Parts: sequence; structure tokens; C-alpha cells
Amino acid sequence: MTTDHLTAAVRAFAEERDWQQFHTPKNLAMALAGEVGELLAEFQWLTPEEAGRVMAAPDAGARVRAEIGDVMIYLTRLADVLGIDLVDAALTKLDEAATRYPVEQAKGSATKR
Repeated sequence: MTTDHLTAAVRAFAEERDWQQFHTPKNLAMALAGEVGELLAEFQWLTPEEAGRVMAAPDAGARVRAEIGDVMIYLTRLADVLGIDLVDAALTKLDEAATRYPVEQAKGSATKR
């Protein structure tokens, strides 16, 4: 499935339920933030090692997968409502980051510029 197919599926889901009236940018951004918070809660208090193995734990892995699904759905819907192409936005941001963090200066360093 492509991002276009996902966008169409999420849009259809909302339209079938007459939810587009509630899908304002503000509401979708707030819902997205809430879902990201639920994803973060799955990692809260885990050590870096435990976090790296979270998908190997059946229950925790299923919860993380579900929360990432929720995040993707809300992000996709928000981008659709705002008329933003997700892939284009991500690739543009990646190009900007490549300029800001050239390999020869950033490799192996977490320092922000």
C-alpha cells in the first residue's frame, strides 16, 4: 500500500462516519499528540536495552505497533486535511537536514546545530 492508498483509506473511514466535521487541523494535531504520548508511555521507565527489545515481547510489541498505527493514521489524516504530501514533506526535511548536518561534520555526533 502506498501513502496515497493509506490517505484515501483514512479519508474514506472518516467520511463514512461523518467525522470530517471534527477533523480540523487543531483537533487532529491534538489527537496526534495524544497518540504520540501513548506511544511514549510504552517506553517510559524502560532501560535503553529493554527499549531495544520491546518488539520481542509479544504484549509490549503489540501495544507499540498499535500506537505507531494510531500515530500514522492521525498524521496521515492531518496531512490530508492540510493538503500536505507526506512523502514530499519528509524528503524536503531530509534534504534540509543533510545540508545542516553534512556527513563529514555530523557522523557519530549527536550535537545539534
